[in-house]
Amino acid sequence: MTVKYNVVERGNPANPSVPRKFYPSVTSSGRKSLRQLAAQISQMSTVSSTDTMAVLEALLTVIPQELVAGNVVELGDFGNFWLKNEADGAATAEEVRASQITNLLPRFNAGKEFKKVLATVEYEKA
Repeated sequence: MTVKYNVVERGNPANPSVPRKFYPSVTSSGRKSLRQLAAQISQMSTVSSTDTMAVLEALLTVIPQELVAGNVVELGDFGNFWLKNEADGAATAEEVRASQITNLLPRFNAGKEFKKVLATVEYEKA
């Protein structure tokens, strides 16, 4: 499997006086909708595209609900989702309040099989 990349020039935001450098930056080749994925999955199985779409829609509803309930969502060899927050600090533990949470972010950690696929990727300049 080949992943394409572009060359981008970037400066160091922490030290703007440092000379800018050039880096490879992975580029996307397009987008796939949920409906397109459902059609692709249905071609690999005995499940219809409509049934696959229903399951994927349900999964997209259930995952955020489980994350908000405080659970890590484990999707086997695909990987795990969990929530991480950004927050302002307080001087003492007693002063900590929920209002200090400034951002709530979903996080993903690839599973074993997902990582195996990523390990086989080759790169090609776009």
